[in-house]
Amino acid sequence: MTYSEKLRQSIVRSGSHLCVGIDPRPSLHNSNDEIREFCLKVIQETAEFSAAFKPNIAYFEALGVAGYQMLEDLVEAMKKTGVPVILDAKRGDIGTTQEHYAEAYFENWDVDAVTLSPYMGYDSVEPFLGSEGKGVYLLGVTSNAGAADLETRELADGRSVFELVCDMAGRVDDGRIGLVLGLTNASDEVLARIPDVPMLIPGLGAQGGELDALAGQSREAPSVINVSRGILYAEENLSFAEKAKNYADRISAVLG
Repeated sequence: MTYSEKLRQSIVRSGSHLCVGIDPRPSLHNSNDEIREFCLKVIQETAEFSAAFKPNIAYFEALGVAGYQMLEDLVEAMKKTGVPVILDAKRGDIGTTQEHYAEAYFENWDVDAVTLSPYMGYDSVEPFLGSEGKGVYLLGVTSNAGAADLETRELADGRSVFELVCDMAGRVDDGRIGLVLGLTNASDEVLARIPDVPMLIPGLGAQGGELDALAGQSREAPSVINVSRGILYAEENLSFAEKAKNYADRISAVLG
């Protein structure tokens, strides 16, 4: 089964395009044990409404060796729910280094997909493409204002830099390569230039992205919309399950 097929099945199972970001803020917790229990509770409560989980490796790296062990344990907990795991690592390096990143994430942790920075070229992506059933998301147009510094900068031929990344995604046709598209920068013009590949769409909730930006899109490839802080740390009067369901319903109203 390809990664795209696995993600599509998860969307059908959950009836949702929601991706729950597992991004714990260490400053908001009293101990590593508290962070672990907090994340486990998020995973357990939101799995029913989630098409994917997306742990961001940076928040665990900030905890040192203990953070890596915690992430490894949490990935195992995510996988037990049957929900695909997208590791948000944004790695980008020369081929031999990437081979070891791929081994760490796909073989040791057995995550389903990884985010990559493609700006060292396609040969920095290739080491991640040899694992059966796994996928990658290349940074296309991200949700930060700095996307204008490089990603949406116009080239001499009239295209934008992110379209070179889109060309990389088009080199395989089985959904192994998807694109990251920040909801805050998801204009009609940008969407018209992105091929029909799986998309990971951050920016809803705390970052201010609006779902209306995706209205009217007709795409076959499975896409998921990430929410992190809006579920983990907003509206403390609601359970994680209630917040996940609310976001899943809002997304379904637009994407179907």
